[in-house]
Amino acid sequence: MATPASAAPMTFTHVPHPAPMAPDVRAEILANPGFGTAFSDHMVSILYDEGKGWHSAEVVPYGPIPLDPAAAVLHYAQEIFEGLKAYRLADGGIALFRPEANAARFNASAERLAMPTLPEGLFTRAVEELVKADKDWFPTVEGGSLYLRPFMFASEAFLGVRPSKQYRFLVIASPAGNYFKSGAPAVSLWVSDYSRAAPGGTGAAKCGGNYAASLVPTAEAFARGHDQVLFLDAVERQWIEELGGMNLFFVFADGTMVTPPLGGTILPGITRESLILLAREEGLTVREERYSLAQWQADATSGKLTETFACGTAAVVTPVGKVTSSTDSFVIGSGGPGQLTQKLRQRLVSIQRGEAADTHGWVHRIG
Repeated sequence: MATPASAAPMTFTHVPHPAPMAPDVRAEILANPGFGTAFSDHMVSILYDEGKGWHSAEVVPYGPIPLDPAAAVLHYAQEIFEGLKAYRLADGGIALFRPEANAARFNASAERLAMPTLPEGLFTRAVEELVKADKDWFPTVEGGSLYLRPFMFASEAFLGVRPSKQYRFLVIASPAGNYFKSGAPAVSLWVSDYSRAAPGGTGAAKCGGNYAASLVPTAEAFARGHDQVLFLDAVERQWIEELGGMNLFFVFADGTMVTPPLGGTILPGITRESLILLAREEGLTVREERYSLAQWQADATSGKLTETFACGTAAVVTPVGKVTSSTDSFVIGSGGPGQLTQKLRQRLVSIQRGEAADTHGWVHRIG
């Protein structure tokens, strides 16, 4: 349900937190933030009503939100979200990485779930307002960042299968360190017998239901000693799609790379798109084409395939060292991070943190 942009920029009301986190407690959190377990002092809230559009933009103290027991999100799962990071730059400034791409993907998800779109400028402004309000929440650990979670849900109280007429958009922030906690040089994958998404479904939308469906297979992977779950296609059960929350790349000895193509069942990752462009700038041939599990194992065994890595906003670029299914197991390369994986990761991170030239205009400075 598309909604027109407002005629004038929206004004944000700021409500300071009456009791922000004590500096010493905050410092302890920022020294060892983990991922997604601590949250900054404030959040952004914007309301939507059918016929009125978006209104009541606020930066308010982080805290519980009122929700009617009949709220549509609780019964019909109209909910979408995004994930992006704010970085401290080499010169001390603050920047976002490609927020306009997150805004566009957010709206694509909204349209798939019959929700109102949010003007892309308002999406970016909301994120900026929160980062400015909580600029003291950047982790002090090496590689730390401020993870930002914009999300929207149906808030109208009613029972009936139709799109809601009321929504709430919020942005929260969480200081973030390393995504994976195993400490291994490369992650281990478990090939699931479950399907993540089917053709014609919501696989390309970033909605909570997709992730809820992945919890059982992810728990199965953890129980077997693996770091992440790998999903195959839902039809032929042979083509590699993605992990529980990341896209995959395959690197071959001849210097070429392959990544599964987008087709409605795979989330169009912003990190994925960025890495394709960076790899091509390095002179590599990158093909977006189907790649089967059987071929992956054969190529890894023969040495034709030398590296595999996963990518996403939270984990950035993560090498894959081992793959196990109910029938087979194989190691990729030496089982550790490959040279190209490390090179691409370093180049991407250097751009994000203002340590390398940004020739694509990806770095969005806030201050």
